[in-house]
Amino acid sequence: MAVVIYTRGGDQGKTSLLDGTRVRKNSLRVESYGTIDELNSVLGFTKNFIENPDIREKIHTVQRELFAVAAELADPTGKKYPAQIGDEHISRFEHWIDDYLAKLQPTDRFIVPGTNKAAGILHVARTVCRRAERRILALDEMEPVNPYLIKYINRLSDVLYIFARYIEDQQELVNA
Repeated sequence: MAVVIYTRGGDQGKTSLLDGTRVRKNSLRVESYGTIDELNSVLGFTKNFIENPDIREKIHTVQRELFAVAAELADPTGKKYPAQIGDEHISRFEHWIDDYLAKLQPTDRFIVPGTNKAAGILHVARTVCRRAERRILALDEMEPVNPYLIKYINRLSDVLYIFARYIEDQQELVNA
């Protein structure tokens, strides 16, 4: 059985949400879950540069969860894809941040992204994550969004920052 890649349904600039509603491809909802998709792809690329197996596995865990985030954003009624992101995800991120923050050297300066490939691409992922957050917040001004999605994406950008900092610190220790 052949897989259909094109349906021609989007040729007029519209796409279907999970509940069947047709919307413009540049709607805030599509922009929101589209940016989550972009973030997921950047994280997939990022794993190719991460040597630390713990960080690589954590990124893979996040990637799987981003499918749930995108699906929830693509289902405005919540009937086809009920909320799956909750407080336990936020708490887990905070635990990851605390664990890696404890391993970092204190700094009182701005971090210039890109001291190595792994940290550089993590910073790219962090900025895509921040853009996703802005898109979701803009959507939330028009239609309610699960507040846990907003917290999740906000905390995820902090996780990505801390991972990048940790990798940069590790490189500085090796080069010292």
